[in-house]
Amino acid sequence: MRLLISIFSALLLAGAAQAADPLQTSAGPVSVTRMAGDLDAPWAIAHLPGGGFLVTERGGDLFHVAGGRKSRITGVPKVVARGQGGLLDVTLPRDFAQSREVFLTFSKKMRGGAGTALAVGRLSPDNSRLEDVRVIFEASEGRSGGRHFGSRVVEARDGTLFLTIGERGDRPSAQDVSNHNGTIVRINRDGSVPADNPFVGQEGVRPEIWSYGHRNPQGAALDLQGRLWTSEHGAKGGDEVNLIRKGANYGWPVISYGRHYSGKKIGEGTSKPGLEQPEHYWDPSIAPSGLMVYSGKLWPAWRGDIFVGSLKFEYIARLAGKDLHEVEQIEGAQTGRVRDIVEAPDGSIWFISVGDGAVYRIAPG
Repeated sequence: MRLLISIFSALLLAGAAQAADPLQTSAGPVSVTRMAGDLDAPWAIAHLPGGGFLVTERGGDLFHVAGGRKSRITGVPKVVARGQGGLLDVTLPRDFAQSREVFLTFSKKMRGGAGTALAVGRLSPDNSRLEDVRVIFEASEGRSGGRHFGSRVVEARDGTLFLTIGERGDRPSAQDVSNHNGTIVRINRDGSVPADNPFVGQEGVRPEIWSYGHRNPQGAALDLQGRLWTSEHGAKGGDEVNLIRKGANYGWPVISYGRHYSGKKIGEGTSKPGLEQPEHYWDPSIAPSGLMVYSGKLWPAWRGDIFVGSLKFEYIARLAGKDLHEVEQIEGAQTGRVRDIVEAPDGSIWFISVGDGAVYRIAPG
């Protein structure tokens, strides 16, 4: 019976790369091809040099996919798979071809419950296992419940790592810099603290913090100038796209363009001196997750534009303009609850559809 199941699964994967009818976009028709399917709550993808990719499942599995075949990678850290928590982001550094290092974010059991953590390991030459896995960062304290872990990890141009962390449903903690909740942290690849972090040496402040006042940033990427951008879940309204600045306070829960789910007002309004304004916000909420800034390689007209996946309304938002705003919604049968969106080395755009547990590739039609 196990042999029959294995053969059936292999046949399914062999047929995973399936093209659908083209989608119409501002840049002309595009093709959408399924590159992997039969995934349980997929969360993030990362492309390997030379072909193939890695994909995480929130339940705790990491897979290697190549040539239509999916294989489980062993050695992944144990995760707390509860609510929004589990195995989350996967990122490969620019020197992956030499280092073979893979960075994973996940919800880790710790005192008080669970918190966001970052681990690194070396991918074996046959892509079957992670070796020498170690946790290089974990949030200062855990929380019970399964909300608002973040979490994306992005390699900056200088080789440091940005990690986004949600406030774990504890709103006031996002303004308390004695803990890591509701922050973006910046660390070196070995987990040490860069000497030029904004709060290094300040008593009572976690030195890893780069910015704070965040609610639940589930998308993050560098733009073409090397600046960090995030997409963040608001409450009822007030989803945000933010340009992240060193040492800045992004206001949650003091200011917001949304309201509590009860309908009550949040904090002190939509602005306050000393608190950052979003570059763009949505009301009603679209439930933004992955974020990508496009290079323009295949679609020059989209160069520098920001793409954000919508979990709620099931489309890919394209944002552009000096006064950043949503200029296009790319949607079709495949864009069901878009969790992650990335640019592949060839310039194609890949995204995860949680709705059907699949990875898709967008290319010129």
